[in-house]
Amino acid sequence: MRNVMKYRGYTARIDYDSRDHIFIGMVVGLSEQLSFHGAGVNELRSDFEFAIDHYLASCAAMGIKPEKQSSGKLLIRVPPEVHAAAAAAAAATAQSLNQWIIGALTLATDKASKSL
Repeated sequence: MRNVMKYRGYTARIDYDSRDHIFIGMVVGLSEQLSFHGAGVNELRSDFEFAIDHYLASCAAMGIKPEKQSSGKLLIRVPPEVHAAAAAAAAATAQSLNQWIIGALTLATDKASKSL
C-alpha cells in the first residue's frame, strides 16, 4: 500500500521515519524538493497544506509560474509490436491511438489508485 496526500493539484508521497518517529512527506513531480513532516496525520496534513500554499505564494511574489506536476503531454517509447497492437486495438474500437491510450491509462490509474 502506498501512502499519498493530495492538495490543490499536488501529490505527496508519505513515509515514516522510525528513528525520529515522524511522518515525512515529499511532493512528487516537481524539479525542486518540497518536503514537510509531522508527528501525526493532522500535523502532517497541516504542514503539507502550508508547504503548498507557501510555495504558491512564493511563486506569486517572485512573479514566476508555479510548476504543475504534469503538463498533459506524455512521450513514451514502446517496442514496435506493442505500438502496432495498440494501433490495431484503437482502430478496432473506432478511436484514435491517443484516445485509446488515454482510456488504457485511465483504467490502469483507476485500478492502481484503489490499492493506495
